[in-house]
Amino acid sequence: MRMRHPLRAAVLAAALVTTAACGSGTPESQAPAGGAPPEPTSAAASALFDALPDTIKESGVIRFAGDSHPPYRTVGSDGTITGIDKDMQDALGKILGVRTEISVVDSLPSALQGMLSDRYDAFNGPVKATAEREQQFDSITWMTTRTSYVVPAGSTAGIAGPDDLCGKKVAIVTASVVEGQLANLSAYCQQRGRPAAEAVPLADTNATLLAAQAGRADAAGMTQAAAIDVTTQQKDAYTYVTQTEEQGATTDNLALLVPKSAGMGPVMFDAFEELFAGGEYQKIMDKWGLTEVAVPAPVLNAGSAG
Repeated sequence: MRMRHPLRAAVLAAALVTTAACGSGTPESQAPAGGAPPEPTSAAASALFDALPDTIKESGVIRFAGDSHPPYRTVGSDGTITGIDKDMQDALGKILGVRTEISVVDSLPSALQGMLSDRYDAFNGPVKATAEREQQFDSITWMTTRTSYVVPAGSTAGIAGPDDLCGKKVAIVTASVVEGQLANLSAYCQQRGRPAAEAVPLADTNATLLAAQAGRADAAGMTQAAAIDVTTQQKDAYTYVTQTEEQGATTDNLALLVPKSAGMGPVMFDAFEELFAGGEYQKIMDKWGLTEVAVPAPVLNAGSAG
């Protein structure tokens, strides 16, 4: 684990040209970017830019992968991407003196494989920092979460608390942090002589909500941040319950991932330290109502700690 005091240099960033995804109805759409990258405007920012891989310095662009996962990324009907992930990417781009692009992919495995095949440079989650993933990727933890389960209003499944998920169908995103947490919940159920929860694996969060709405699942499992967003944006449409430690829940470290082969981990970590030191991180977390899952400082490769 690497965690240092934040760099103290003030970074006055030029405005970042915003990007928008184009196209829909295909597994992947590319968010084009235009204009010149913002110039680093302090010695610290220039040092971070200089530490980036040559290919990124030459292109002036960091290519992010991202699936549709509110409130991290919401893809509008016109292809425009908004969300906490977009805000974080914009802020990091300013600090590093580069533009950012988002390619919308259809699943977490697509994002991970795309980085390993050099189609993308980074993925901002939500993805759990684990020792297994950190064999191939450097991770920078910038928030935590517990797993929550969103239930449509008017549901007759009888889910008033997390215990009521035993024996129920739960829609989850394939290979997500929720998949492991639901397995822990199922073990808890079986230890008490109750049936396990049945996972319904799907491509993204929108698909899990649609499954719950249509009755193909009794609940949609997601990060606490996503559950807060869903129930805040649609107050009368959903409620949610949160898995407890007794039911096998852990507070998971959610991270940005970059391939180890690119050597970008340390510079991205330093950029996050600048983001924290300058107060921009807290502003973004406040904006999205996610102060409950904020962290006091970024952590490099938390999954391999100890």
